[in-house]
Amino acid sequence: MYSLDELSRMTETGIGELEFPARPERLYRPVRYTLESGGKRVRPLLTLASCLLFTDRAEKALPAAMGIEVFHNFTLLHDDIMDRAELRRGRPTVHSRWNDNVAILSGDAMVVCAYDLISRSEPDKLAPILRVFNALALGVCEGQQYDMDFEETEGVTVERYIEMIRLKTSVMVGGAARIGAIAGSAPQREEERLYDFGVNLGLAFQLQDDVLDTYGDEKTFGKQIGGDIVTNKKTFLLIRALELAKGGTKNYLQRLLSGKEQKTREGKIAAVRAVYDAVGVRELAEREIERYFDRAETLLGEVEVPEARKGPMREIMHLLVKRNK
Repeated sequence: MYSLDELSRMTETGIGELEFPARPERLYRPVRYTLESGGKRVRPLLTLASCLLFTDRAEKALPAAMGIEVFHNFTLLHDDIMDRAELRRGRPTVHSRWNDNVAILSGDAMVVCAYDLISRSEPDKLAPILRVFNALALGVCEGQQYDMDFEETEGVTVERYIEMIRLKTSVMVGGAARIGAIAGSAPQREEERLYDFGVNLGLAFQLQDDVLDTYGDEKTFGKQIGGDIVTNKKTFLLIRALELAKGGTKNYLQRLLSGKEQKTREGKIAAVRAVYDAVGVRELAEREIERYFDRAETLLGEVEVPEARKGPMREIMHLLVKRNK
């Protein structure tokens, strides 16, 4: 059996051993820059820990875990372009350090590298792993498109928002857990249970990210606080605030969103956050986070393996959701 620390070392070693050509330098240097920037590595850790539920050989899932991490980082490269984000994990984003074209092409190369890594899975597991990987990859793209559509859509509901983040964020978390289970030769019912576990965990994670973007500590969060507010991004907090605010409060919020209330960046963040506080949306979000987290815990508890094998998975759950960054 492996501890979470041992799985973390295996993950970092695996990433450190990934080889990319030296040239063209402006194609591969941003790839290395992105992978070197750290992060929690939750998705590859979930893949390895899920595999360990059914076998003592975590290395069976290592190629897929590396492929998932490379693919995840590709999505961040392209997301940062679309969001015009300047910081990622406390460092300049690829498009801001180089330019948009470099970030697009380096991201494209990362997709190819991710598939190459996935292809190194054990031959008898490759086909089902690829099916799950393809589904999660398309889900991420669909979720990102819905996210962009929401920028031009009035009256986005919480239900539509939850479906968007399920696709954009949660299917990758669920897919990582399911791929690990496949690599570990889990029964199909356990694969499916672990996928549902990951989806619920991913929903809790994304809602927590919404809260941290508004209420977190910029030094530990790794990017500027309040970016969602500045760009009027449709998040759980904003959608619920628009539903709950009444009278003058709602009118003031709409004026803030339309720009009719002239505010500095910091002034707009403070003003919108004050509305959120007034209508209590932070507490509602935290209640939803707990609901999805509890569902994930229940699903993990139903996996029919010895409880001792679930230790790393439970640690990852808390690393992902019970966090301040």
